[in-house]
Amino acid sequence: MKQYRSASQILFGFLPEQTVDLEGKVWKISQWRSPIRQHIDDTALRQELLRLAAPWESQRTDNNYGQHLRQGRDLVVLSLDRNNGVSAESFPDMWMCKQCKRLHANLVAQCQCGSKRIGQLPFVGFHDCGALFTPSIQRCPDHKQVKVILPGTSSARDIAFVCPVCQRKLQQGFGYVRCRCGGGEIQFNVHRASPVYTPRSVVVVNPPSPERVRRLADAGGEERALTWALDGCSTRHYDEVGTTRDSLAKDLLARGLPADLVERMVGQAEGAGALAADRGFGTLSDARRREAARSAVTLAMALDVSRVRLADLTNGADGQWSDLANLYRHTYPSEIDRAGLETVELIDRFPILTGNYAYTRGDSTPGVSHLKPFMDRRRYVVYADVAETEALLVKLRPSLVARWLVQRGLTLPEWTDERSARLSILSMIDVPLPGSSPATSPTVGEMVLRLVHSYSHRFIRRASVFAGIDRNALSELLVPHHLSFIVYAAARGDFVLGGLQAVFETELHNLLREVVLGDHRCALDPGCTHAGGACMACLHIGEPSCRYYNQFLDRQCLFGATGYLQLAVGSRNQ
Repeated sequence: MKQYRSASQILFGFLPEQTVDLEGKVWKISQWRSPIRQHIDDTALRQELLRLAAPWESQRTDNNYGQHLRQGRDLVVLSLDRNNGVSAESFPDMWMCKQCKRLHANLVAQCQCGSKRIGQLPFVGFHDCGALFTPSIQRCPDHKQVKVILPGTSSARDIAFVCPVCQRKLQQGFGYVRCRCGGGEIQFNVHRASPVYTPRSVVVVNPPSPERVRRLADAGGEERALTWALDGCSTRHYDEVGTTRDSLAKDLLARGLPADLVERMVGQAEGAGALAADRGFGTLSDARRREAARSAVTLAMALDVSRVRLADLTNGADGQWSDLANLYRHTYPSEIDRAGLETVELIDRFPILTGNYAYTRGDSTPGVSHLKPFMDRRRYVVYADVAETEALLVKLRPSLVARWLVQRGLTLPEWTDERSARLSILSMIDVPLPGSSPATSPTVGEMVLRLVHSYSHRFIRRASVFAGIDRNALSELLVPHHLSFIVYAAARGDFVLGGLQAVFETELHNLLREVVLGDHRCALDPGCTHAGGACMACLHIGEPSCRYYNQFLDRQCLFGATGYLQLAVGSRNQ
């Protein structure tokens, strides 16, 4: 039997060991057939996987995934071969007559009642070790039959099993069954319920070629990228930032040169006036500096191939006093400022990897259930889509974010300009991981994430209208360390390439006005506000599009007396 599904649906819903509904039956995906190996930046992907797997590794529930990645265990990225698709097997092996609800251990042509309408019992047993089971049901000792009484709820405990002949009650629920791994009780649920299978996703900016990675390393690596990001990405490329004494020394040492020789070479370069002034990284701790540098590399790689800034639009406008020139010179900057933004840029060749590296069963909280990484012949696998698409980079204004944080009662070191505001925030920021629980007392990292994430979702929901496409055709990549997010065209939905470019070139001012001034109430208020200020009616987007599972969202971060957009508008009117 062949069934056809879109590549994006397979990427998110047809992963190994996942159950699916096809042709009125339940199937378990066994493998992707002849998948295509992709060439990726192994270092960046490993770093991101280690970051994502950290909650499981700290609880020793990662199946040694973190340790193996650090030891250099093979890691491959596989994408779907559209000509071969995936293989599936029937599961669970428990069949049910759709007329009388009798259960059969095997698929039969006809039930005892005479009906030929045979389906499957849609419940499965599972354990957080990753095991999946067909439920074991008692049969009447006299008549060797059993039927199920479904109560109309999804709770497995409410299901009753009786003999269809003598009506003897045989079993309530699925009973207590221990997993073969010795780790505790097996749970039972509808096979498509989220506790049965939760994919764990990863999204990284993937350099289009190894040469791009070497170019960054030759330019000074993470240190150069961080310097560039702190300067507001003011030059077109990261390698246009002047070499400093510190970055040159680290680059030469990384190449294996002796320390005394490096010192002499740096001294000669400094004496010749070939080095730029080292503005430094303030009081950033080593751990926060590493995280900030990795995020800066994300920005550097995202903008390395293509980047269209407002100045590029202005220079390209026909006629000094044309309508477009006036739009780009006056209207766009005014609306960007009112929206509390530093800039909005177009990336027309955005290299992105979107994939899944593991799954969990049971509690979806990171670290609680065991992480089950995907493997193929002792290699770790990421099932992914690798593409170049178009995107918009949106950067919030650092000094305004710092004021907003202080207004919220958080403490920051003093700042005087945009660069020092970036450093002030970075010195206090620890960004929560996807799936983690909010802190009891809000931290700088959590509040920055809430602000950037809420702004991103509002932007996506409004941008989809101006682009004329379904919002599920847009996805986000958050860069909260640098107060930024990237909205890109996803490989699914009905997106037409060029939609974001058209918005950027002609409708950006109207989009930003709608973000700032459009109705921000929720149709489900006051319940939504009392429940956290974000729901499907106001801020949520499809989970494949959201990197944080629609967590860390709150309309109050944007609107209201202490909202960021309210502060932006107020600052503009002063």
